[in-house]
Amino acid sequence: MKGKKIMITGASSGIGWSAAETLAAEGGHLILCGRRESRLKELQAQLETPSHLLVFDVGDRKTVFEKINSLPKAFSSIDILINNAGNAHGLNPVHKADLNDWDAMIDSNVKGLMYVTKAVLPSMVSKKNGHIINLGSIAGKEVYPNGSVYCSSKFAVDAFTQGLRLDLNPLGIKVSAIHPGLVDTEFSKVRFKGDKYKASQVYKELTPLQAKDVANVILYIAQAPDHVNIADVLLLPKAQANTYVTNRKS
Repeated sequence: MKGKKIMITGASSGIGWSAAETLAAEGGHLILCGRRESRLKELQAQLETPSHLLVFDVGDRKTVFEKINSLPKAFSSIDILINNAGNAHGLNPVHKADLNDWDAMIDSNVKGLMYVTKAVLPSMVSKKNGHIINLGSIAGKEVYPNGSVYCSSKFAVDAFTQGLRLDLNPLGIKVSAIHPGLVDTEFSKVRFKGDKYKASQVYKELTPLQAKDVANVILYIAQAPDHVNIADVLLLPKAQANTYVTNRKS
């Protein structure tokens, strides 16, 4: 891990932030990507390892390629890509959903992940080595009511990951995915548009995963021996059996 060039999207909060801290502690050289420059600078100031900031929205195709192609030589040959950026917007049945929420989820969760992957791949292909780790969701394994488009976006991540693994196998590039269940991050606050009460109810009376738990799994996957690919991980808190079944204490 020491000295490896690692790009993390969505690094300004949650899982991305924690992954940066965890991988920096192992000596990784980090490319921190996100929309909130002030937050990225705050994170960068905490890290005792070389790092570089890229401020962009993953859903903006032109900017994604411009920013990644602008990387200085010291960071241009990326060893590990962690596609973490993405969000949920709204929790409504299809006939009541806001089309802007649909666009936001498809643009970030699907197109954004694809754009970043496409922009990073040339250096991995040229050296026939690299590792792509995509952050999916249990929502990409099971569909739940009122989450049709969010679930669709995460099913797309799962399918794209499998396709990448097939296409890149002859080139020696590893492709992995982590599909977390309930994680206590800004996720629910964004989904419920800042409604803290609604967000808190998602995790009520159970102990969810923390961002650090997911970051530790990212590290475990990234540190696997070169001949080992941990291809697909469904990561749940002890209190969660699947999308529908949780052990909530009264």
